Formats: sequence, C-alpha cells, structure tokens
Amino acid sequence: MNPFERVSIIGVGLLGGSLAKVLRKLSLAKSIIGYGRNKANLNEAKKLNIIDDVAPDIQSAAKDTDLIVFCSPVQTIAQLAMEMGPHIKPGCLVTDVGSTKETLISEIEKVFPEGISFIGAHPIAGGEMSGFRLSSDTLFDGAHCILTPTGKTDPESLKRAIELWKTIGMQVSIMDPKEHDFIFGAVSHLPHVLIFALMNTLGGMKSENYDRITSFSGSGLRDITRIAASEPAMWRDICVSNKDFILYFLDQFQETLSHLRSGIEQENGTLLTQQFKIANQHRLNLVSKT
Repeated sequence: MNPFERVSIIGVGLLGGSLAKVLRKLSLAKSIIGYGRNKANLNEAKKLNIIDDVAPDIQSAAKDTDLIVFCSPVQTIAQLAMEMGPHIKPGCLVTDVGSTKETLISEIEKVFPEGISFIGAHPIAGGEMSGFRLSSDTLFDGAHCILTPTGKTDPESLKRAIELWKTIGMQVSIMDPKEHDFIFGAVSHLPHVLIFALMNTLGGMKSENYDRITSFSGSGLRDITRIAASEPAMWRDICVSNKDFILYFLDQFQETLSHLRSGIEQENGTLLTQQFKIANQHRLNLVSKT
C-alpha cells in the first residue's frame, strides 16, 4: 500500500510502539507522531526513534494526519475522539486496537464529523506485559485482527483498513461489534477476570507456619496465572465497557463451578471424572485449532 505522510499513534505502549516500528520497517509512514499522558515516556520513545515527534495536545495530533490509531485504554478513546473530531482532515483513516467494540463505536459515530469513518479494530497480539520498551516490529506477524464495521462505515475506509492490517502481517476477519464483544467476553475477558480472582484468593492465603503459601507452588500455577500480570487500567476499562457480557459469562462459569463443587462435596467420583474428561477434550480441541 502507499505510505502515509503523517501517522498519529494515540498511546505509545506495547501495541502502539510495535505498530510504529512495523510502519517504519515497511516504510509505510513518512512521519510518526505520538500522543499520550506520559510525556517522559513519549520523549524516550522519540529518542529511541520509535516515533518522530511528540504532539503537545490532542488537537495537534489530529492536524494534517492521514492515519490515526487509538492505542490508549478503551474508556479514554471516545473522549479523545470527540476532541480530535473537528481537527481530522477528510480522508484520514481512523482505527484502534481496543478489546471491546460495541459501545466504543456507537459513541464515536455520534461525535465524528460527516465524512470521517472510524474502523474498529482488535489485533489479537501482545501479552501480559506492557510498555513501548517491549514493543517489536514482529508483534503482529501472523496474528489475527478483527475489524468491526457498522452500517455507517464508509466502504472505501474499510478497504483501506483491511489493507493496512494485512500489510503489517495480520490475518483479517470481519465481525459485527456486538458479536465481537460476546466472543471476546468469553475467550478473553472471562479468563482474565477469573485469573485475577484466583491470584487474589491464593495471594492472601496463609498456613499455620507460613505467611505466603504461594511460595511453594510449581510451574503450573505460574503458567495458568501469567495473565494476572496484565495492565490493571486496561482491564478495568475492558470490564466496564463489556460489563453485560462479562457478567453473563461469570454466571455461566458459576453454574459450572457449583456443579463441580457438588461433585466434590458428595464424593461423586463418576461426575468428577466425566467433567474432567469433557474438559480434557475441550482443551484438545482448542490446541488442535491453534
């Protein structure tokens, strides 16, 4: 695809920094501008040549820009978009990397000026650690990116968004925003909430002689609780913005957990074996499709 003259990345963290690096690596951006709350981090990113310049305010980040990518916590994006809206030039491609979509897109479509389309995007990349220092120009290679257009989406803008994410190495799928939030409420948001809760439960447990029983855990516990190291502010925003689906899946999980609890309480070995075998098969199905 043709390079962008000026790109603005709103939130230069792991995803924003990685995007800047791959755009530079592929010569897809002649100038990359960063904007965010932490000016010290932005200035360091500039020194490391991840970005070319730091925007002094959100309006400057929008001015004369050909591509805007919101990489900030999802609850901040709508307000930033409203402030940027009047300053976005016609033809600018606007997208994001957020993990929730329906509410965000609805809010942005209400405030964006006529002729400017917001193309919701969710690149399934990254990990539990955050920050531009961990960014990489290969982060997106071979990963999936979900785009969530609506009936108001400009077809040409959607085509350009698809081309952008494919060009940086991603496999692109199109999905309805509500369906996106349902699916990722199940496969991503629910597991994170459960692991946060598990870690808090275990972290406060003591025995008669030891104040921190987690010190005796093996690699299994470290493996399954890895995502408890994820950025708290980001997951706070995800839980708030996808509240209904997360609560629905928590209720579903509670029913399953209660079923297992009854099996343990009643010493029902048949039930427990059956449930564990079912879980084994679901796990095999998951691994065989990745």
